[in-house]
Amino acid sequence: MTKTIGYRDWRWQALWWHHFFLLWSTINGQTRYSIPEELKQGSVVGNLAKDLSLGLADMFYRKLRLSSEAGEQYFSVDAGKGELVVNDRIDREALCGQSASCVLPLKVVTENPLQLHRIEVEIRDINDNSPIFSIEERSLKIAESTATGIRFPLETAQDQDVGSNSVKSYTLSKDECFSLRIKELSGNRKVPELVLEKVLDREKQSVHQLLLTALDGGNPVKTGTTKIVVTVLDNNDNVPVFKKPLYNVTIHENNVAGSVIVKVEATDADEGVNGEIAYAFAEHTPQALLSIFHLHSGTGDISLVGPLDYESNQMHEIDITARDKGIPEMEGHCRVQFTLIDINDNAPEIVLTSNPNPVREDAGRGTVVALISARDHDSGNNGKVTLQITKGFPFSLKPSFSNNYALITSGLLDRERFSEYNIEITATDSGSPPLSSKKMIPVSITDVNDNPPLFTQPSYNVYLKENGVPGSILYSVSASDHDFGENAKISYSILDSKVQDVSVSSYVYINSDNGSIYCMHSFDYEKLKVFRIQVQAKDQGSPSLSSNTTVHVFILDQNDNAPAVIYPSSAALGSLSHQRMPRSAKVGHLVTKVTAVDADSGHNAWISYKLAEATDASLFTVNLYTGEVRAKRAASEQDDSSQRLLIEIKDDGEPVQSATVTVSILLEDGNEPIVDLRQKAAEPSRKTGRITLYLILSLASVSVLSLVTFLILAVKCMRNSRSSGSCCMRRSDCDNYKNPNRNLQIQLNTDGPIKYVEVLGGDMMSQSQSFRSCMSPISEYSDFTLIKPSSTTDFKEVISVLDASLPDSTWTFESQQVSRKKGHLQCNLILLFTFFNIFIFSLMKCVFW
Repeated sequence: MTKTIGYRDWRWQALWWHHFFLLWSTINGQTRYSIPEELKQGSVVGNLAKDLSLGLADMFYRKLRLSSEAGEQYFSVDAGKGELVVNDRIDREALCGQSASCVLPLKVVTENPLQLHRIEVEIRDINDNSPIFSIEERSLKIAESTATGIRFPLETAQDQDVGSNSVKSYTLSKDECFSLRIKELSGNRKVPELVLEKVLDREKQSVHQLLLTALDGGNPVKTGTTKIVVTVLDNNDNVPVFKKPLYNVTIHENNVAGSVIVKVEATDADEGVNGEIAYAFAEHTPQALLSIFHLHSGTGDISLVGPLDYESNQMHEIDITARDKGIPEMEGHCRVQFTLIDINDNAPEIVLTSNPNPVREDAGRGTVVALISARDHDSGNNGKVTLQITKGFPFSLKPSFSNNYALITSGLLDRERFSEYNIEITATDSGSPPLSSKKMIPVSITDVNDNPPLFTQPSYNVYLKENGVPGSILYSVSASDHDFGENAKISYSILDSKVQDVSVSSYVYINSDNGSIYCMHSFDYEKLKVFRIQVQAKDQGSPSLSSNTTVHVFILDQNDNAPAVIYPSSAALGSLSHQRMPRSAKVGHLVTKVTAVDADSGHNAWISYKLAEATDASLFTVNLYTGEVRAKRAASEQDDSSQRLLIEIKDDGEPVQSATVTVSILLEDGNEPIVDLRQKAAEPSRKTGRITLYLILSLASVSVLSLVTFLILAVKCMRNSRSSGSCCMRRSDCDNYKNPNRNLQIQLNTDGPIKYVEVLGGDMMSQSQSFRSCMSPISEYSDFTLIKPSSTTDFKEVISVLDASLPDSTWTFESQQVSRKKGHLQCNLILLFTFFNIFIFSLMKCVFW
């Protein structure tokens, strides 16, 4: 028999130790920190990783989470350093009020395995609040016959700080009739009292103004003041006296409103009206107390008019004043202290410290599923809570410290039978009668990952308008997974590829959660017309499975480019285009042609021309499609010689884009020479004979000099004609023409009223010289102008654009492998002879004009 009992004891001890170590592996010990209030955000509370024996990598992989029972998250964990830091401003007074101890409990939850760590952060008070009186000025009426030594209770200052930072002392401004005494009350509370030290004399001083100062014990000391005005009265020399200076009343927090709680009573030795007493709350009584209690002024009955809440405030103190109706009024004072008794009026609450994790169907017994805590705002037995789980589930609750529990598996799981459990937990307190609450906790059973995600389509075609808003959604792809839980959670990503030698991730990005593809910037159809995106959907299983799809993006053209003027060249550069037309021009005469191009495509690039404004709209017309400006009628003498046309160029897009060109046309008479192409020189009204004589002499001198120069050049060219070089060109330059690819081009261009010839030498890609000669359209006058050399490379680019837009025809001939001796000699002689003749004609025109 003895052996049997010993065996059973050993078995129970072994079972007890098994449960103890199982609980110890789930719930770790408690860590405590102490910090002052009002710390800055980011201040370090302590090294959480070190104190919990966790590495920085463990904090990440074990998904460390922090929860606060206070509701607001005042702290956070710096994952990079493992430190517990302040997350928000902490006001001790707002959290704990006047409580001597202020502790914020925190719970740290880690997974794999699931563990709970309890942390307490003590908030130390700092002296950040000054003492405050509820009223700035207190009025007292004291009869001059009042005996010395009488004490008058004064209002106590309130300081939200606690401990040594709360109110410690009071001082009173100097007055020969009054002094200050401090009365000690229970709870180490101090009440200032005004003591009459000298008999008052109303005729000598009817009013005494005193300043009461409250000082706290902080460093530095903070103060608060209130003003006391004492009015000295005559007669009525007996003050009402309460039967008790302090009334202690105990009441339940569920007392019915309207019930009388206590009755205060005072007596006055005077007779008549001097002995009639009226009761009232002290002037400094807070409004919160006035909304709970009511005092009958005649009987002294204090009744309940508002609700009491033990959890909010366990004690209330009210100062009562009894005044007689004599002249002057006399008053007595007492204090009523209400102590509340807690009742079981709060049902317990069930709080999930950690959300239940999905459990694999092959999980063993004792696997922690969730951490649960219970709380009850009541006190004593009313606040003791026990948790129970509904029978019939393969789960159980394992208790730990301070109403904390772990929900663990206690049986075999089979996902094929039950993929999810809804576990009902009941919390019951120990009050009388007991109160309870229930909470449903869903627990999912996970499967293995054996199905890859599948897109709804193998490929997608997306049509996107150009110039979209950056950040706008381009398209949304969607994939589904037949697995469950984490195995069915899909994340989307874009596989790296190149678009115009740039990574596709520079153009778009994808929301990894919902598959929405967004544009990172706007697209330009003129630069990019189509590209493709490779999207991958991957589940969160282990090992993960994935599938791909292709999104083809087609950019649609928008009318975002205005027509650009390329001819006339001066208008293309933004300046005014000057043209000329003889007054004798017939109807349909081509004055000039405006040419524009549009970078858009399709209808957006169809260009039309319109005459928007004109000096005389009846004189010119503009072709709608070619941009040719022609004479609409014959010019008359009454027409203004300077005509200005504003030509509007529009495309066919929506909205319409447009540009304008301003053309200035100068009407010329047939017998009137033009010196300047842009404006007429003002003719002098008179020409003196002396000026004419000077001009004739100058003309003769220049003509003789030009003739001599021409003869010298001609003789020199004849002598050197037998040599391989040209008299006008260096040998090295002439040798370049041995190159069969080097061409000589003479181009005659008749752009409206201005005629010019260009002599081009060399291949089109070289930087050789070209010369341009401009002649007047009037046959009587031949103005020769040598324009500065231009680059043939630039000319090639211009010709390629303007070739189809020039209003008149051009002829070009090329001479390849021409004889150096004959070709160059003739070229130079022709140029010199032409220059000489035109120069002489120009001088004659200047003289005789």
